[in-house]
Amino acid sequence: MTLETLAPAADLDADAFDDAVLEALAADDYVFKVWGGDWCGDCQRQLPEFGAALAAAGVPDDRIEAYPVTKGPNGKEGELVEEYDIELIPTVVVESPDCEEIARFVEEEAVSIAAYLADRLADVEATA
Repeated sequence: MTLETLAPAADLDADAFDDAVLEALAADDYVFKVWGGDWCGDCQRQLPEFGAALAAAGVPDDRIEAYPVTKGPNGKEGELVEEYDIELIPTVVVESPDCEEIARFVEEEAVSIAAYLADRLADVEATA
């Protein structure tokens, strides 16, 4: 099973994103773990733009891990759902190269996934 909604939106390129967002996403070899479902309206609306932001930032595919989620009788089901306490999707966890969780986006915020995470990552960079 794949997470097709994470494919970059074709109508967005680097010019569609703030330079600070792209710089934050590209910094420090972060690993982006993305849980979502192609059946989920929130994922359909948000993940293509996030995929485009990752592409525009030059984040290589080996640093993007997609985890498709299904609906089960007891909630969300899929790889690492329990280990990462995934209840709502989309969820994006950003980890350092040594697997430390640095930032987390859950379901929806007032800004895009990319902008939300970039803000959190900029805070991490500022305190490093």
